[in-house]
Amino acid sequence: MALKEWASVIAAMLAGDQVTMLRKGGIGEASFAVADERFLLLPTHVHQRPELLAPRARATYADHLAVTEEPPRVNLTAWCEVAAVHELTEQRELDALVPFHVLGPGYATARLKWRPKHPLVAIVARVHAIHPAIPLDMDPVMRGCRSWIEVPVEIPGAHPVLTDDDFRSRADAVARALDAARPDSASRTGALG
Repeated sequence: MALKEWASVIAAMLAGDQVTMLRKGGIGEASFAVADERFLLLPTHVHQRPELLAPRARATYADHLAVTEEPPRVNLTAWCEVAAVHELTEQRELDALVPFHVLGPGYATARLKWRPKHPLVAIVARVHAIHPAIPLDMDPVMRGCRSWIEVPVEIPGAHPVLTDDDFRSRADAVARALDAARPDSASRTGALG
């Protein structure tokens, strides 16, 4: 399986600038769930715009943001290993995660408020770079506003972007930030599937 994610966000993850993805599902999906502990990242350009990223990330990922239409072929450059899944329902939880992703605060808040009966899912993921990249022709069924796509590609051997210690430190920092943002200290860590 592959998770469709903005090309700019994938680039941030590959650079080690982001360890947490914020997801709520596509327009046609009833809800969002993490289906597996490992998945490929499928770059998409649909909906990504410079003003939706944090100001600190706009210039860094400008090349990825400049592409506004889906190409007929993409390069798979990363896969993820899920370390934790957190369900967010409060603005203060989302605010605590600002250092761990490149989405702009207004966009992240809009995602939290969209479909308010469903939590925003924060996926803490260790990213592995794929070298060389795997070219993938975009079949029409892979297009559209959907989260999960079956691709005819196996997860290859790859090296993690962050060292074991660096990733563990960042994943622990996400958990501490969320614990501090939840006054009742109730964990809303979700299960896979």
